[in-house]
Amino acid sequence: MRLADKVRAILGAGRGILSELPGARLDSDPFELFASWFSTAVRAGIYLPEAMTLASCDSENRPRARIVLLKRFDERGFVFFTNYASQKARELEANAHAALVLHWSVLQRQVRIEGSVTKLSQEESNKYFQTRPRGSRIGAWASRQSARLESRSQLLHRVEQHTGEFEGQEIPLPPFWGGYLLNPVRIEFWQGRKSRLHERVVFTRKNQEPWQAHMLYP
Repeated sequence: MRLADKVRAILGAGRGILSELPGARLDSDPFELFASWFSTAVRAGIYLPEAMTLASCDSENRPRARIVLLKRFDERGFVFFTNYASQKARELEANAHAALVLHWSVLQRQVRIEGSVTKLSQEESNKYFQTRPRGSRIGAWASRQSARLESRSQLLHRVEQHTGEFEGQEIPLPPFWGGYLLNPVRIEFWQGRKSRLHERVVFTRKNQEPWQAHMLYP
């Protein structure tokens, strides 16, 4: 089977098998609804269901987007981690408004989240950092994320240096690494339907007031 035929078969299967998934309800709590949709994505066996696009803008309103991993979510918002010297961190420092998108194609579902971003406390960041594999913790120290790299060997040399530095001891949280919390003011749930008559429900709020919900045209 040609690659194009395989792709069409996969997409067709997704539409047929999962077309009965329920959409979002206007009377839902958006955090509970997100938890339900995320759980469905995990049970579906999707690779990295926590992968999401993070979009940010610099001080001149030039947008950039990249994939990050959702590490936690609760009624406060959605958490991800990065190097505080990275490009995205510099953009979030200049403009604290950001957007997230999670797209689970086989489920024909998408969630769009918009809000303001703040840094997690050092305690919260360290709690997560200590759960990472040792190699990932070494990597956080070794990587000058988003800075120019002259060669791969330069990075591997830094890994070797920090591996030796922390041999036989716990690896501390780097002072330049930690988490962000996106506190949402808008969450949109998108459920794919036949004939592109998709269902869209958006929840909005201001100043932590109760959520307001309405539907959107596809």
